[in-house]
Amino acid sequence: MAEGHKPSIHTIPAHRAFADALAIGIIARHGKDVLALARGIVLLPNKRAVRALSEAFVRASGGGLLMPRLVPIGDEELGERLGNALDPIGAGAEIPPAIPTMERQMILARLVSQVRAEHRQPVDAGEAMRLGQALGATIDQLYVAQVDPRALAELDLSDALSSHWNASLRLLEILLDRWPEELARFGMIDMADRRNRLLGHVARRWREALPAGFVIAAGIATSAPAICAVLRTVAFMPGGDVVLSALDQHMSGEEWDSIGPFEPDPVTGRRPRAEESHPQFQLKLMLDQIGVARDEVALWRWGGGHDARAARSRNISNAMLPPVHTGKWRGLKADERTLNGVRLLEAATPAQEAQAIALLLREAVETPERTAALVTPDRELATRVSAHLARWGIAADDSAGQALHLTPPGTLMLAIARVAAEGFAPVPLLDLLKHPLVRKGEGRLDWLEQVRGLDLLLRGPRPGPGMAGLRALLESRDDDRQAALRARAGAWWAQECAVLAPLDTLADGPPATMIGLLREIASVLTADQVWAGYQGRALAERFAEMERAAPHGPATVEVRALPDLLERILEQCAVRPPQGGHPRVAIYGLLEARLQQADLMILAGLNEGTWPGLPAPDPWLAPRIRQELGLPGLEQRIGLAAHDFASALGAPEVVVTRSRRSGNAPAIASRLWLRMEAIAGENLRHASEVLHWADALDDPGVPQPAARPAPQPPLALRPSSIAVTQADRLAADPYAFYAARILKLQKLEMVDADPGPAWRGTLVHRALELWFREDKCDPEKLVTRTADMVGGIDSHPIVRALWLPRVLESVRWLGEQVAQDAAEGRHIVAVETKGEMMLGGITVNGTADRIDRLADGSFGIVDYKTGKPPGAKQVFEGFALQLGLLGAIAEAGGFAEVKAGATASAFEYWSLAKGRSGFGYRISPVKPGGGEKTVATEELVSHAASKFLIAAGKWLTGEEPFTAQLNPELPSYGDYDQLMRLEEWYGRAGGTGGEI
Repeated sequence: MAEGHKPSIHTIPAHRAFADALAIGIIARHGKDVLALARGIVLLPNKRAVRALSEAFVRASGGGLLMPRLVPIGDEELGERLGNALDPIGAGAEIPPAIPTMERQMILARLVSQVRAEHRQPVDAGEAMRLGQALGATIDQLYVAQVDPRALAELDLSDALSSHWNASLRLLEILLDRWPEELARFGMIDMADRRNRLLGHVARRWREALPAGFVIAAGIATSAPAICAVLRTVAFMPGGDVVLSALDQHMSGEEWDSIGPFEPDPVTGRRPRAEESHPQFQLKLMLDQIGVARDEVALWRWGGGHDARAARSRNISNAMLPPVHTGKWRGLKADERTLNGVRLLEAATPAQEAQAIALLLREAVETPERTAALVTPDRELATRVSAHLARWGIAADDSAGQALHLTPPGTLMLAIARVAAEGFAPVPLLDLLKHPLVRKGEGRLDWLEQVRGLDLLLRGPRPGPGMAGLRALLESRDDDRQAALRARAGAWWAQECAVLAPLDTLADGPPATMIGLLREIASVLTADQVWAGYQGRALAERFAEMERAAPHGPATVEVRALPDLLERILEQCAVRPPQGGHPRVAIYGLLEARLQQADLMILAGLNEGTWPGLPAPDPWLAPRIRQELGLPGLEQRIGLAAHDFASALGAPEVVVTRSRRSGNAPAIASRLWLRMEAIAGENLRHASEVLHWADALDDPGVPQPAARPAPQPPLALRPSSIAVTQADRLAADPYAFYAARILKLQKLEMVDADPGPAWRGTLVHRALELWFREDKCDPEKLVTRTADMVGGIDSHPIVRALWLPRVLESVRWLGEQVAQDAAEGRHIVAVETKGEMMLGGITVNGTADRIDRLADGSFGIVDYKTGKPPGAKQVFEGFALQLGLLGAIAEAGGFAEVKAGATASAFEYWSLAKGRSGFGYRISPVKPGGGEKTVATEELVSHAASKFLIAAGKWLTGEEPFTAQLNPELPSYGDYDQLMRLEEWYGRAGGTGGEI
């Protein structure tokens, strides 16, 4: 190659479709000779660009065509892709093979684990994998920048760094010293190192002997030295050409120079800060390394066929001026400030934004031959848009794919790992058993029916750990109402779920053992369905790689860290369907969108932190170290994102979207969005009509509010028996009684719920019952028994730490009260005893917490409460009938321990809540002689009976409707508020619901 050869370097401006313009130009220059076209090589940045250019060649050819060799310069198989560029045969043989990715991750994780342990900073296997992956990325960055790792040892920044970063730097130096030894054992090198060597060989080879055909490097935007060396060779050799994407040729020389980089100050030696976040900064660095001035870059003569107007490129250039020159905006003419063909769409929420985007894409599909693409770095937004499109039968080609750990096979593997890690806790266990791949096929409905039974049993506080805890739950006899359900679930669990038993005994150990166990269990649970389809095949390949590489990984994997380890490995793999989606609709990430252009480009997620995004923090290199080593920093990544945005703005029609909220917080508009608003101002068009379309889809029409519910079932459906605890609900909230007794709807507790008041009350009642029956009310044994029952719940440390001290103080008080009563002649005769009577044609039944025999021969009714008991006013008004009705049953001889004709003369609530003098107090809602709103003790039984007869006459033996919230001033659990659609009518004056 001649030293003085003029460089051949071009740019395709932003307003032209890059791939189509490139294909048309290549055919125009080299297509006359079919074989000459086939002998050519086109270097491209990635595989997606290869696909885009292939499709552009098909469009441009109009028939058969022998395409040039398209080589993604960042491909792992670069050597095979380059082919004869490595000739003569054997020229590249001295370059060792690259170490496989999975083996590399495992080895790095092991090294991190070992080094951290040596420095008394141990980490589990999941964290070791995370740090190992970050270490691999750091090594790759050093290779890409061609920075010798030994340069770290030469840095003296101990005074400039915090102790954390100094410690991290010391560990990094040790790891970088050991890593070459590991590679030498395998006779391999890093992929990034091998790519550098291959590229270096290509550059030398092409300088010494020109390739047989033309070589074009197109759309590459990086300052990596190895790649820039190839581009320099291509630019200066005969038959070579470098084609840049969207190089700004409208900036003045002063504006171009203001981007940087700058020479160090001769006095201070400091280098002025460059505008690294500018869209052109990376291209400027690349041109500097190639040795070409911007003025030497020519305009590519060919267009793409469906380009925007040429003024768009100038407008984009003006919008992206360096901050120091934005004052120029004030002097621009109107046509230089207006972004014609670009519209903004600002939605209220991400959900509204996604629906509006889907409508725009659907509109484009309905126009013949029109293409549309969504470009966004926000994967959640892309998923939402895909779901909306799927409603209309449009399967968009999502080039970013889906991370393997989010696919059904991946989530199944993680579910199995979490069951082992969390000791068969209810949530991960049900997550596994309900997984769509488990028992997929003919027997799945029966399987799900059994799982639903287990789900009902796992509602409430968590059982003991492991399969032993589950067996204890299934064999429990605490709740007779669930006896049949427990028996059925127990038989099913013992027969069908034995495959999970190895997870119960899984101990910390080698990763290969754990990975193999997960694979076997997944195969049995799904009858090998987990490996079916393109997602299953990807998982199978990943697991094969993991098992092969596992011996090189950490020596021991903790069971608790297994899900984290597995997720970090699987999330590195993106899965794409083998066939594309709709031919005219695509969804791209920023990397995949480079060099792509459609008739309609939707640039979405323009919020700060999303576009441009915030890179993940580097756990190994502090920002100061990166700067000293010359590695790209945060600002350069922002610059690349800005270049992607500026390039996409060149489409014929562009819609830029954002939402004002992100999650539960307000979102800040992207700096790119603000630039467009600043330069175009009122001239910038808004696509607000699309938001109206989106709202119209969800418009429910004219509101038709529900009336206040008042169901009136026939007398035959009304219950003929009632528990004393339900009598209060009947009088206070008839609709709640109707839902519970007639509709038989009961509120389900949450799975793995924290112990609530009902659960705590049941536990205390059980402890007090056993204290009477087995301990003969010995005060010394009550505290010990309660502590054993409550403190033995290993899975609820919050109960032991917070509630146990309170309940022990309460029961200590209770034991003292019982002993004091016994000294005065009052003794407990029955606990948790059941009784019933007929009252007004209704069977009234109930369970008395406690019945005491008083010194005068009468008896007292005691009801235990863990919270605040009902007051005298509620008893007086007939909304707390329990004590009185229990007294009526006792006087009628309904309890075996009390003879008929006995008199009830004491009615008390014993609360374990905090009172005035500590935890535990006793209170009676009645008093001898009564009061203004207090029932007399001697009249409570007759008062409760009369109130019950009134309520029963209305709703049990009568035909009164069960009106919702009949007494809204009374406290309510609100279990049926949604069923009665309370929010639609409660508190509304007039209308069908009346006034509350």
